[in-house]
Amino acid sequence: MLKIGDFSKLSRISIRMLRHYDEIGLLVPENIDPFNGYRYYDESQLLLAERIHGLKNMGFGLSVIGEILSKYENTEEMEQFLILKLKELQDEQEKLEQRIALLDNTIRWLRKDGNIMNYNVTLKTLPERYVASVRQAIPSYDKEGILWQMLYGETAHLNMQEGKPANAMTIYHDGEYKEWDIDAEIQTTVAGTYNDTEHVKFKTVPEVTFASAVFQGGYEKIQSVNQAVAQWIKDNGYELSGLSFNIYHIGPGNSSNPEEFITEVCYPVSKKK
Repeated sequence: MLKIGDFSKLSRISIRMLRHYDEIGLLVPENIDPFNGYRYYDESQLLLAERIHGLKNMGFGLSVIGEILSKYENTEEMEQFLILKLKELQDEQEKLEQRIALLDNTIRWLRKDGNIMNYNVTLKTLPERYVASVRQAIPSYDKEGILWQMLYGETAHLNMQEGKPANAMTIYHDGEYKEWDIDAEIQTTVAGTYNDTEHVKFKTVPEVTFASAVFQGGYEKIQSVNQAVAQWIKDNGYELSGLSFNIYHIGPGNSSNPEEFITEVCYPVSKKK
């Protein structure tokens, strides 16, 4: 048996914290002297102390640690729990990296010209086109790659020829911004005619007039670009008249570096009457 001071040294947990662990039932002494109240720990409890220490370093609170230790008694159950927590942390890390990128880009824009709305908005017309299309719900806006993989996977045997203008785009069919289950459609212009596959549909889409702005870099900039296009539409006497879409001049299919992406944000418009 170990006195609390010796157990504190071996476990590298302060006496104050050991007493707190005892109070909340997380690490209870093996024996407490009924006469003087001295706490004594068994050497085997050093393993439990190490587990508590490790879980604290992973970011778990004491109440959660207590639940973990009581619920996941074998190694396999503990492993599955930690795998889920690892995925949660990786998702949080991805969101944090996106925020860091947004802050970094904004600082660089401000240092460059002091105006984060400095986008050149133009009015364009996209002619009638024959396209290969996939429309399905995707988990979030950054998961469009699911649709592109579906398109190219199902049409690999068709040897599709690129059409003119050679545009790859995503159209958003929802009437609002959504956090999940995005109704998205991807299109790429093709030459010739082809038979539909399970998910890929070939069709002719009509001419569309739109206001657009081109930007380079990660997709975290899109909100600022949207604001610039909306202001241009208002200032020039136009109104929205269709589904928004993005044209990818250079996208994830061409480069793995977001700083090299070149995206055109497009909003169909008509002149106000």
